[in-house]
Amino acid sequence: MSYRTSPATYAEVRAATLRLAAGLAGLGIARGDRIAVHLANRPEAVELALAASRIGAVFMPLNPGLRARQLAHVLKDSGARMLITSGAVAPQLSGMTLPALEFVVVTDAQPFELGFGAVRALRLPDLHQDGSDAEPVARRADSSPEDLAALFYTSGSTGLPKGVMLSHANLTSGAVTVSQYLGNQPADRILVALPWSFDYGFNQIATAFTVGACAVLTNYASAAALINEIHEERITALAGVPTMWMQLAAARWRATPPAALRYITNSGGALHAATIRALQALLPGTRVYCMYGLTEAFRSTYLDPAELPRRIGSIGKAVPGQQVVVVDEAGRECAADVVGELVHRGSFVARGYWNDEALTRRRFRPWAGEMAVWSGDLARRDTDGFLWFVGRLDDQIKISGVRVSPTEIETVAAEVPGVAACVAVGVADELLGQRIVLYVTAAASSPEELTDRIREHCRRQLPNYAAISAVVFEPVLPLTATGKPDRAVLAARAVETH
Repeated sequence: MSYRTSPATYAEVRAATLRLAAGLAGLGIARGDRIAVHLANRPEAVELALAASRIGAVFMPLNPGLRARQLAHVLKDSGARMLITSGAVAPQLSGMTLPALEFVVVTDAQPFELGFGAVRALRLPDLHQDGSDAEPVARRADSSPEDLAALFYTSGSTGLPKGVMLSHANLTSGAVTVSQYLGNQPADRILVALPWSFDYGFNQIATAFTVGACAVLTNYASAAALINEIHEERITALAGVPTMWMQLAAARWRATPPAALRYITNSGGALHAATIRALQALLPGTRVYCMYGLTEAFRSTYLDPAELPRRIGSIGKAVPGQQVVVVDEAGRECAADVVGELVHRGSFVARGYWNDEALTRRRFRPWAGEMAVWSGDLARRDTDGFLWFVGRLDDQIKISGVRVSPTEIETVAAEVPGVAACVAVGVADELLGQRIVLYVTAAASSPEELTDRIREHCRRQLPNYAAISAVVFEPVLPLTATGKPDRAVLAARAVETH
């Protein structure tokens, strides 16, 4: 593993992990305790996740772009005992009620004060117990691959992020399978440019570790910087989402293509045919894998690069060892070219949602005698067995591969004085996949002034990826027969005008 100019061998990562595990155990962190890691892509984040697993604790990789209100929700919902973050973020939680939180660990030397509860403030070096490479913490004899390993928080249809429960078996099975069909090997240098808090980003690390490859950690800043890194670090593999690939396809590359780059992969949304062809022209010696997955099952399908010329737009077939089918409302498998819901069955299927049994029962149900996850995605299967994504069953908006709940946006926007009612919808965007249009009915207020206040409040309270593209004022919002805002009408209106 390396980070910029600070390479680390597996032996060094192991030694750091064991020291951290001893430090966590010394604080009383035990099996099943949740540890929230609110950091960008950096070695300490990976080592903390491994250390948590070593002692049977549950690691929670959190998007560093989360604002204080989302972070507080996740901490309360998960009952996390420990938060690892930066000294700049920790004070933002002051005044919030976080009853389970006992430790806040910061990674930098910036002075900070904690103004909430009896929380103990530490710095990351405090967790590194002195010692040799001897194993300071033994694995419990009763540990199992089915034990809970991680919570990955993703937007839910109710507006608040939900913790997807993943076992050690889920993570290892996914990493092994993907490594196999991508042909990963120890000589690979996998560039981890997606946030590790995104399951797709995390699994770049997991697949590298599975085969003993080098995971090169970075944080995506621009297409130009990433292109330089691909060349300078002799990268052989790179995963991205449509937004990133469109920026790379439009960027200026060096005259000589990066010879080491064996393959690239896409997930988190459909990749347009024009973008695929542009990438193939820029990277003639690089294979392009179009994939589909969801946090609740990590990776579901992939399209063999050999099929691209005939099937651009397809999400392929199920990955080895998993079953992905299209079913109707009664749970029966659909005939060819009939649209239905994608259902995934196999060892990748998560254990459900943390602290939400009702949602778990709705999304995780038996199919053909085995637990499966109903994705909420609509698709069809062609006569050759290849799958094609059609759309979503719910109203979630997908921006740069990240699911965004319209309810969460509406809740924040409604806090602005003068907003009587509001509805957020997604419209197609060539670069982002989708962008957000907010429809508002207002009390007595200047539309221009209110627009500015809505944008500013949402900017402060929501992650950057949930930025509002347009605010549209309506005298009255259209309603369904049951009196709810008619999202379908507004979504169609947004397509016509935005």
